[in-house]
Amino acid sequence: MSEPLKPLSLIYNEKSGFHAADKDEVYEQLMTCLTAYGYEIQAFEIGTEANFNHLMEKVILRHQQASEAGVVVAAGGDGTLNAVAAQLMGTDIPMGIFPLGTFNYVARLLNIPLDLLKAAETIATGKIRQVHVAQINDHIYLNNASLGLYPLFIQKRELYNRRLGRFALNAYTSGLDVLIRDRKELKLEIEVDGKQYPVKTPLIFFGNNQLQLAEMNLRIAKAAEKGKVAGLVVAKSDKRTLFKILWQLIKGNLDKAPDVYSFSGDEVEVHSKRKKLTVALDGEIVEMQPPLKISVRKNALKILVPHDSASV
Repeated sequence: MSEPLKPLSLIYNEKSGFHAADKDEVYEQLMTCLTAYGYEIQAFEIGTEANFNHLMEKVILRHQQASEAGVVVAAGGDGTLNAVAAQLMGTDIPMGIFPLGTFNYVARLLNIPLDLLKAAETIATGKIRQVHVAQINDHIYLNNASLGLYPLFIQKRELYNRRLGRFALNAYTSGLDVLIRDRKELKLEIEVDGKQYPVKTPLIFFGNNQLQLAEMNLRIAKAAEKGKVAGLVVAKSDKRTLFKILWQLIKGNLDKAPDVYSFSGDEVEVHSKRKKLTVALDGEIVEMQPPLKISVRKNALKILVPHDSASV
Protein backbone atom coordinates (compact mmCIF):
# COMPACT_ATOMS: atom_id res chain seq x y z
CA MET A 1 0.00 0.00 0.00
CA SER A 2 1.43 3.35 -1.06
CA GLU A 3 2.06 6.09 1.52
CA PRO A 4 -0.34 9.07 1.50
CA LEU A 5 0.91 12.17 -0.28
CA LYS A 6 2.19 15.02 1.85
CA PRO A 7 0.53 18.43 1.34
CA LEU A 8 2.65 21.20 -0.16
CA SER A 9 1.03 24.60 -0.58
CA LEU A 10 2.89 27.05 -2.79
CA ILE A 11 2.13 30.70 -1.95
CA TYR A 12 3.45 33.01 -4.64
CA ASN A 13 3.26 36.64 -5.68
CA GLU A 14 2.55 37.21 -9.35
CA LYS A 15 4.61 40.43 -9.17
CA SER A 16 7.72 38.44 -8.25
CA GLY A 17 7.66 36.81 -11.68
CA PHE A 18 7.14 33.29 -10.36
CA HIS A 19 5.21 31.06 -12.76
CA ALA A 20 5.75 33.63 -15.54
CA ALA A 21 5.36 32.44 -19.12
CA ASP A 22 9.10 32.62 -19.83
CA LYS A 23 9.82 30.44 -16.78
CA ASP A 24 7.40 27.63 -17.54
CA GLU A 25 10.22 25.12 -18.05
CA VAL A 26 11.77 25.90 -14.64
CA TYR A 27 8.34 25.83 -13.03
CA GLU A 28 7.64 22.37 -14.45
CA GLN A 29 11.02 21.12 -13.23
CA LEU A 30 10.27 22.39 -9.73
CA MET A 31 6.89 20.67 -9.68
CA THR A 32 8.38 17.42 -11.01
CA CYS A 33 11.11 17.48 -8.35
CA LEU A 34 8.71 18.06 -5.45
CA THR A 35 6.15 15.54 -6.73
CA ALA A 36 8.88 12.91 -6.90
CA TYR A 37 9.37 13.34 -3.14
CA GLY A 38 5.73 12.50 -2.43
CA TYR A 39 4.17 15.94 -2.24
CA GLU A 40 0.67 16.81 -3.39
CA ILE A 41 1.08 20.36 -4.64
CA GLN A 42 -1.47 23.15 -4.71
CA ALA A 43 -0.50 26.68 -5.78
CA PHE A 44 -2.10 29.83 -4.39
CA GLU A 45 -1.51 33.31 -5.82
CA ILE A 46 -1.58 36.01 -3.15
CA GLY A 47 -3.84 38.29 -5.16
CA THR A 48 -6.60 35.73 -5.79
CA GLU A 49 -8.48 36.67 -2.61
CA ALA A 50 -9.14 40.11 -1.20
CA ASN A 51 -8.28 38.92 2.30
CA PHE A 52 -4.92 37.15 2.57
CA ASN A 53 -5.74 35.90 6.08
CA HIS A 54 -8.73 34.00 4.72
CA LEU A 55 -6.56 32.44 2.04
CA MET A 56 -4.03 31.30 4.63
CA GLU A 57 -6.78 29.91 6.88
CA LYS A 58 -7.76 27.57 4.02
CA VAL A 59 -4.13 26.62 3.45
CA ILE A 60 -3.45 25.89 7.12
CA LEU A 61 -6.66 23.86 7.44
CA ARG A 62 -5.57 21.76 4.46
CA HIS A 63 -2.33 20.87 6.27
CA GLN A 64 -3.94 20.30 9.66
CA GLN A 65 -6.40 17.82 8.15
CA ALA A 66 -3.64 15.79 6.49
CA SER A 67 -1.84 12.89 8.16
CA GLU A 68 1.44 14.82 7.85
CA ALA A 69 1.99 18.56 8.27
CA GLY A 70 3.74 18.86 4.91
CA VAL A 71 5.18 22.27 4.04
CA VAL A 72 3.97 25.73 3.01
CA VAL A 73 6.35 27.28 0.49
CA ALA A 74 6.68 31.06 0.14
CA ALA A 75 7.84 32.06 -3.35
CA GLY A 76 8.81 35.71 -3.57
CA GLY A 77 10.68 38.50 -1.86
CA ASP A 78 10.72 39.78 1.70
CA GLY A 79 7.09 40.90 1.67
CA THR A 80 5.81 37.48 0.60
CA LEU A 81 7.99 35.67 3.16
CA ASN A 82 6.81 38.03 5.89
CA ALA A 83 3.12 37.54 5.05
CA VAL A 84 3.37 33.73 5.02
CA ALA A 85 5.58 33.56 8.13
CA ALA A 86 3.11 35.67 10.13
CA GLN A 87 0.42 33.04 9.53
CA LEU A 88 2.61 29.99 10.20
CA MET A 89 4.04 31.15 13.53
CA GLY A 90 2.75 29.03 16.37
CA THR A 91 1.80 26.11 14.08
CA ASP A 92 3.65 22.85 13.44
CA ILE A 93 3.80 23.55 9.72
CA PRO A 94 7.28 24.42 8.44
CA MET A 95 7.91 27.05 5.78
CA GLY A 96 9.92 26.43 2.65
CA ILE A 97 11.45 29.26 0.63
CA PHE A 98 11.81 29.93 -3.08
CA PRO A 99 13.97 33.10 -2.92
CA LEU A 100 12.84 35.56 -5.58
CA GLY A 101 13.69 38.89 -3.96
CA THR A 102 16.41 41.45 -4.63
CA PHE A 103 18.60 40.71 -1.60
CA ASN A 104 17.13 37.42 -0.23
CA TYR A 105 18.55 37.98 3.26
CA VAL A 106 16.44 35.29 4.95
CA ALA A 107 17.45 32.61 2.44
CA ARG A 108 21.11 33.65 2.51
CA LEU A 109 21.21 33.71 6.32
CA LEU A 110 19.94 30.11 6.40
CA ASN A 111 22.14 28.93 3.50
CA ILE A 112 19.08 28.21 1.36
CA PRO A 113 20.26 28.06 -2.28
CA LEU A 114 19.25 30.95 -4.52
CA ASP A 115 19.01 28.51 -7.44
CA LEU A 116 15.35 27.48 -7.48
CA LEU A 117 15.94 23.82 -8.34
CA LYS A 118 18.43 23.50 -5.49
CA ALA A 119 15.97 25.35 -3.23
CA ALA A 120 13.36 22.73 -4.15
CA GLU A 121 15.78 19.97 -3.09
CA THR A 122 16.20 21.78 0.25
CA ILE A 123 12.42 21.88 0.72
CA ALA A 124 12.14 18.17 -0.03
CA THR A 125 15.16 16.86 1.86
CA GLY A 126 16.16 19.58 4.34
CA LYS A 127 15.83 19.81 8.10
CA ILE A 128 13.66 22.10 10.19
CA ARG A 129 15.33 25.04 11.92
CA GLN A 130 13.55 27.31 14.35
CA VAL A 131 14.30 31.01 13.88
CA HIS A 132 13.66 34.21 15.83
CA VAL A 133 10.91 36.53 14.61
CA ALA A 134 10.74 40.18 15.64
CA GLN A 135 7.38 41.74 16.34
CA ILE A 136 6.21 45.35 16.36
CA ASN A 137 2.68 45.68 17.76
CA ASP A 138 0.60 43.14 15.78
CA HIS A 139 3.05 42.86 12.87
CA ILE A 140 6.27 40.91 12.40
CA TYR A 141 9.52 41.53 10.58
CA LEU A 142 12.04 38.92 9.53
CA ASN A 143 14.68 41.39 8.33
CA ASN A 144 13.99 44.95 9.41
CA ALA A 145 11.51 47.61 10.47
CA SER A 146 12.02 51.34 10.36
CA LEU A 147 10.50 54.77 10.84
CA GLY A 148 11.30 58.10 9.23
CA LEU A 149 13.35 58.28 6.06
CA TYR A 150 13.50 54.56 5.37
CA PRO A 151 9.78 54.17 4.53
CA LEU A 152 10.29 57.04 2.09
CA PHE A 153 13.26 55.14 0.60
CA ILE A 154 11.00 52.11 0.12
CA GLN A 155 8.28 54.10 -1.62
CA LYS A 156 10.79 55.79 -3.90
CA ARG A 157 12.57 52.49 -4.60
CA GLU A 158 9.31 50.89 -5.76
CA LEU A 159 8.82 53.83 -8.13
CA TYR A 160 12.31 53.25 -9.57
CA ASN A 161 11.63 49.50 -9.79
CA ARG A 162 8.44 50.02 -11.77
CA ARG A 163 10.21 52.35 -14.19
CA LEU A 164 13.61 50.68 -14.52
CA GLY A 165 13.18 47.09 -13.29
CA ARG A 166 14.30 45.51 -10.03
CA PHE A 167 17.97 46.21 -9.38
CA ALA A 168 19.91 46.49 -6.11
CA LEU A 169 21.27 49.86 -7.31
CA ASN A 170 17.75 51.29 -7.08
CA ALA A 171 17.89 50.96 -3.28
CA TYR A 172 20.79 53.42 -3.15
CA THR A 173 19.49 55.70 -5.91
CA SER A 174 16.15 56.04 -4.13
CA GLY A 175 17.96 56.82 -0.88
CA LEU A 176 19.89 59.63 -2.57
CA ASP A 177 16.69 60.96 -4.15
CA VAL A 178 14.91 61.11 -0.78
CA LEU A 179 17.84 62.87 0.92
CA ILE A 180 17.85 65.55 -1.76
CA ARG A 181 14.10 66.10 -1.83
CA ASP A 182 12.53 65.13 1.48
CA ARG A 183 14.08 65.08 4.96
CA LYS A 184 11.63 64.68 7.82
CA GLU A 185 12.35 64.64 11.53
CA LEU A 186 10.43 62.70 14.18
CA LYS A 187 10.17 63.78 17.80
CA LEU A 188 9.99 60.54 19.78
CA GLU A 189 10.79 58.88 23.05
CA ILE A 190 12.53 55.51 22.91
CA GLU A 191 12.20 53.20 25.91
CA VAL A 192 14.76 50.38 26.08
CA ASP A 193 14.15 47.85 28.86
CA GLY A 194 12.44 50.54 30.95
CA LYS A 195 14.99 53.33 30.36
CA GLN A 196 13.65 56.31 28.41
CA TYR A 197 15.56 58.41 25.86
CA PRO A 198 14.01 61.46 24.13
CA VAL A 199 15.19 61.79 20.52
CA LYS A 200 14.66 63.99 17.49
CA THR A 201 15.53 61.80 14.55
CA PRO A 202 15.04 61.38 10.80
CA LEU A 203 15.45 57.60 11.06
CA ILE A 204 15.07 54.67 13.46
CA PHE A 205 16.03 51.26 12.10
CA PHE A 206 15.39 47.87 13.74
CA GLY A 207 17.16 44.77 12.39
CA ASN A 208 16.35 41.10 12.99
CA ASN A 209 18.54 39.48 10.33
CA GLN A 210 22.11 39.20 11.59
CA LEU A 211 23.46 38.68 8.06
CA GLN A 212 22.04 41.99 6.88
CA LEU A 213 23.34 43.75 10.00
CA ALA A 214 26.75 42.10 9.65
CA GLU A 215 27.01 43.20 6.01
CA MET A 216 26.40 46.75 7.26
CA ASN A 217 29.19 46.13 9.82
CA LEU A 218 26.82 46.87 12.69
CA ARG A 219 27.78 45.63 16.15
CA ILE A 220 24.13 44.91 16.94
CA ALA A 221 24.30 41.88 14.61
CA LYS A 222 25.35 39.80 17.63
CA ALA A 223 22.39 41.08 19.63
CA ALA A 224 19.97 40.07 16.85
CA GLU A 225 21.56 36.61 16.73
CA LYS A 226 20.82 36.20 20.45
CA GLY A 227 17.17 37.17 20.02
CA LYS A 228 17.41 40.76 21.23
CA VAL A 229 15.65 43.77 19.77
CA ALA A 230 18.47 45.43 17.81
CA GLY A 231 18.22 48.97 16.49
CA LEU A 232 19.94 52.20 15.61
CA VAL A 233 18.90 55.83 15.68
CA VAL A 234 20.21 58.79 13.71
CA ALA A 235 20.61 61.87 15.92
CA LYS A 236 20.83 64.62 13.28
CA SER A 237 18.84 65.44 10.18
CA ASP A 238 20.91 68.08 8.37
CA LYS A 239 21.71 67.24 4.75
CA ARG A 240 25.49 67.03 5.31
CA THR A 241 25.13 64.43 8.09
CA LEU A 242 22.61 62.37 6.11
CA PHE A 243 24.82 62.27 3.01
CA LYS A 244 27.72 61.05 5.17
CA ILE A 245 25.45 58.35 6.58
CA LEU A 246 24.33 57.25 3.11
CA TRP A 247 27.97 57.08 1.96
CA GLN A 248 28.94 54.95 4.96
CA LEU A 249 25.90 52.73 4.33
CA ILE A 250 27.01 52.17 0.72
CA LYS A 251 30.52 51.29 1.94
CA GLY A 252 29.11 48.96 4.61
CA ASN A 253 30.47 51.01 7.52
CA LEU A 254 27.31 52.46 9.01
CA ASP A 255 28.63 52.10 12.57
CA LYS A 256 31.33 54.63 11.65
CA ALA A 257 28.85 57.20 10.38
CA PRO A 258 28.48 60.42 12.39
CA ASP A 259 25.61 60.69 14.86
CA VAL A 260 24.47 57.06 14.47
CA TYR A 261 23.82 55.27 17.76
CA SER A 262 23.00 51.58 18.12
CA PHE A 263 21.11 49.91 20.96
CA SER A 264 19.65 46.55 21.94
CA GLY A 265 17.33 45.16 24.59
CA ASP A 266 14.64 42.62 25.38
CA GLU A 267 11.79 45.10 24.93
CA VAL A 268 11.68 48.47 23.20
CA GLU A 269 8.85 50.96 23.00
CA VAL A 270 8.59 54.00 20.75
CA HIS A 271 6.33 56.79 22.02
CA SER A 272 5.04 59.68 19.97
CA LYS A 273 2.40 62.39 20.24
CA ARG A 274 1.41 61.65 16.66
CA LYS A 275 -1.76 59.67 16.10
CA LYS A 276 -0.08 57.44 13.53
CA LEU A 277 3.46 56.53 12.52
CA THR A 278 4.49 55.20 9.10
CA VAL A 279 6.54 52.03 9.48
CA ALA A 280 8.36 49.99 6.85
CA LEU A 281 8.26 46.24 7.59
CA ASP A 282 10.39 44.04 5.31
CA GLY A 283 9.74 46.47 2.48
CA GLU A 284 5.99 46.89 3.07
CA ILE A 285 4.52 50.18 4.37
CA VAL A 286 2.14 50.06 7.37
CA GLU A 287 0.46 52.82 9.37
CA MET A 288 0.60 52.13 13.13
CA GLN A 289 -0.81 53.78 16.20
CA PRO A 290 1.80 54.52 18.91
CA PRO A 291 3.15 53.42 21.24
CA LEU A 292 5.07 50.90 19.14
CA LYS A 293 6.03 47.85 21.19
CA ILE A 294 8.94 45.86 19.76
CA SER A 295 10.04 42.43 20.97
CA VAL A 296 11.49 39.19 19.61
CA ARG A 297 9.67 35.88 19.67
CA LYS A 298 12.46 33.35 19.95
CA ASN A 299 12.41 30.17 17.85
CA ALA A 300 8.89 31.09 16.74
CA LEU A 301 9.05 29.98 13.09
CA LYS A 302 10.04 26.65 11.52
CA ILE A 303 11.93 26.90 8.22
CA LEU A 304 13.32 24.10 6.07
CA VAL A 305 17.07 24.56 5.56
CA PRO A 306 19.91 22.44 4.12
CA HIS A 307 21.29 19.75 6.44
CA ASP A 308 24.69 21.44 6.44
CA SER A 309 23.26 24.84 7.41
CA ALA A 310 25.09 26.45 10.32
CA SER A 311 23.19 27.06 13.56
CA VAL A 312 21.17 30.28 13.64
